[in-house]
Amino acid sequence: MVQDQLGNSKKGGDGEEGGRTQEYLTFTLGAEEYAMDILKVQEIRCYEKPTTIANAPEYMKGVINLRGHIVPIIDLRIKFNVGKAEYTVFTVVIILNLGTRVVGIVVDSVSDVTMLRPDQISPSPEFDATVNTKYIKGLGSLDERMLIIVDIERLMLSGEMALVDAATHD
Repeated sequence: MVQDQLGNSKKGGDGEEGGRTQEYLTFTLGAEEYAMDILKVQEIRCYEKPTTIANAPEYMKGVINLRGHIVPIIDLRIKFNVGKAEYTVFTVVIILNLGTRVVGIVVDSVSDVTMLRPDQISPSPEFDATVNTKYIKGLGSLDERMLIIVDIERLMLSGEMALVDAATHD
């Protein structure tokens, strides 16, 4: 049994309509709400200014020392070009555990953890070649909310992020 946000018990796993549910962490970038697989999240931290790295791309804010591990910090607002990146008390860093790699991503705020069934997720829209949607798993519908579901592991481990050796991924 799983409890929803109001504390009501409900069945986890297989939903009655549409198959197996999956939990997603939802967060905001600019005016849009995004979601990612909760199993990729190690922890959520307040934003702290990282140590900058010379000649790094603009979206790579630097690195932090997280309990003895050097963790690169990526500002998704800059990477996704969703407006000016302002650092407020609501700005957080989501620490991701991607197999052998730990990475932090800066987002405007974290909303909640939500469950989506497959029938609540539509495929990512088709655009022309100028819009890259290869890191979007789909669009989730939850009541009046539209969630852009990001394949965060595929994005972070892609060659364009310069976080891993290009010979090992994509």
